[in-house]
Amino acid sequence: MAVKIESKSGLTVCHVDGEIDINSSPGIKKTFDSLISKKTPKIIINLSKVTYVDSSGLATLVEILKNMRTYGGRLRLTNLSSKIKSLFEITKLEKLFEILADEEEAISTFV
Repeated sequence: MAVKIESKSGLTVCHVDGEIDINSSPGIKKTFDSLISKKTPKIIINLSKVTYVDSSGLATLVEILKNMRTYGGRLRLTNLSSKIKSLFEITKLEKLFEILADEEEAISTFV
């Protein structure tokens, strides 16, 4: 699991690669905790290279969103595979998260 962070159009875009599971969740949380501690206002998480998400991965994403909302930050998820998108639908988390088709759409609607 790796997270590549870049700045695009004044936004923070994070590309997650691999699985988001019980083994990788602590590392992902640590990466995002550093962004949250800086009160990063707008974050896009690109999940195009994520192959699997388990319940602890979902919990980590919910925690990131919750922590960002404490200071008014906004989080968007993009490029979910059909398998991962259906996981968000089954768990009703698509109602909690802003999920967009791709990174370009997320950037254009943020700016």
